[in-house]
Amino acid sequence: MDTVAPNIGAAFRAGKLGHFRDAAAYARYRQAYDRAMADLPEPSATLDVPTDFGTVRVYRFGPADGVPLLLLPGRAAAAPMWEANLAGLAKSRPVYATDLIGEPGLSVQTRRLTSAKDQAAWLTSLIDGLPEQALHVLGLSIGGWSALNLVVHRPAGVRSLVLLEPAATFGGITWKVVVVSLGSVLPMPQAVRRRLLSWISGGADAFEDDPVAALIASGMRDFTVSLPRPTYPTDEQIAGIDLPTLVILGGRSIIHAPNKAAARARRLLRHGIVELWPEASHAINGEFPERIETTVNAFLAKVEAT
Repeated sequence: MDTVAPNIGAAFRAGKLGHFRDAAAYARYRQAYDRAMADLPEPSATLDVPTDFGTVRVYRFGPADGVPLLLLPGRAAAAPMWEANLAGLAKSRPVYATDLIGEPGLSVQTRRLTSAKDQAAWLTSLIDGLPEQALHVLGLSIGGWSALNLVVHRPAGVRSLVLLEPAATFGGITWKVVVVSLGSVLPMPQAVRRRLLSWISGGADAFEDDPVAALIASGMRDFTVSLPRPTYPTDEQIAGIDLPTLVILGGRSIIHAPNKAAARARRLLRHGIVELWPEASHAINGEFPERIETTVNAFLAKVEAT
């Protein structure tokens, strides 16, 4: 049972916080969320971690020992979106999957986020609230931006970064992403929203009978995001990251120009490994779960061995 109430209704709109449009919207979303969670391994713990910006819902998976991996999901997604990856990533280490503050999910925002520093601050508070003193951070899409933004502002406690198709990070957001983002702020038929999801997924059909696709579609439809625009990191900020960093980009991604993004990451990251997978789209985590498992686990093992 939840220990905190979801953000619903006029009070949250007035305060410019992320919120569910009404009680019916939350009920629809919660049904989709619980359905998607049912496909995940059983978490060993469910936590609601307090921060200065709200309470963060976190699930712990995997063994008790080891340096944990914190997973940050993409826009309009939440912890259940890692269904394809959790079992593989949690084989040899604890894994924390979280719902981002200000995005659809079971985290509850209580204070407005106005800057990139605020975004880093709540993540820092989350990490400080976990029992381990150090962890790895993996982010997908806007979660990748969040991970990099975290270490730009407050790197303490982070052992390494893994960035899967990070948005607004190494390449500027394309006009195609602007079109897709309209699906989360404008009312539109469900069929149109489904086509938008398919487009960003490289043509994969986002069927509503797929629990993760249904969850994301509900998040776009039923939740209003109120977040500052992601701040595009400068060359100096990226070059200042003194952490092992693995970047995996999809050659068929529509969120940036993949070759240019890969070139910028290779040029600026001091301790970076940058891979461009030509056959992958922005939905890389669901398209290549086994390859991601192998690549990420090998990278983390190498980091921990040095």
